[in-house]
Amino acid sequence: MSVVVPPDAWLVAIDLQRIFTGDSPWAAPRYDAAAAGTGRLLPRFAGRTVFTRFVAPERPEGAWVPYYRDWPFALVPDGDPLYGLTEPFASAAVDRRDPVVTEPTFGKWGTSLRAVVGDHPHLVLTGVSTDCCVLSTALAAADAGATVTVVADACVGATDADHERALDAMRLYAPLVTVVDRGTDLVTSAE
Repeated sequence: MSVVVPPDAWLVAIDLQRIFTGDSPWAAPRYDAAAAGTGRLLPRFAGRTVFTRFVAPERPEGAWVPYYRDWPFALVPDGDPLYGLTEPFASAAVDRRDPVVTEPTFGKWGTSLRAVVGDHPHLVLTGVSTDCCVLSTALAAADAGATVTVVADACVGATDADHERALDAMRLYAPLVTVVDRGTDLVTSAE
């Protein structure tokens, strides 16, 4: 299924960070596939890409206290290499001057992201993890009036089953949220 996206749509590459790779307890098993899918989309969204980063809060509060009790390895400052973007995204953020939005929350939709993309944009979401930060961002953005397209082959879940369940949940929000299988399913309205 092809989806038409306007030429002013924004690519939001969610949390493509070292903490979700390698031997990290939060490593996503198919991270490389999601990164490759996102990388293929970068040229189409030159000048209209935002990278996001998940970081631990300085002082966890509320429900985050027991969360970080379970994951103490992640309680490092946001400048720690663990929270750095992986390549080619770190270089793209610098070389292309793509904005980076950093939040201590799963969902990235908020004042910082809105300041970059506007109040009612068309967002194309990719990244980590489908069942957490992508899902949280998609639903909050859609609730706020953004049009959201999620590119399945450029996202990865904690497991393949979790990835599919999250995609199925987001499909329930159509037409506010649309899920496409591949980045090649995106058609720019000017094409």
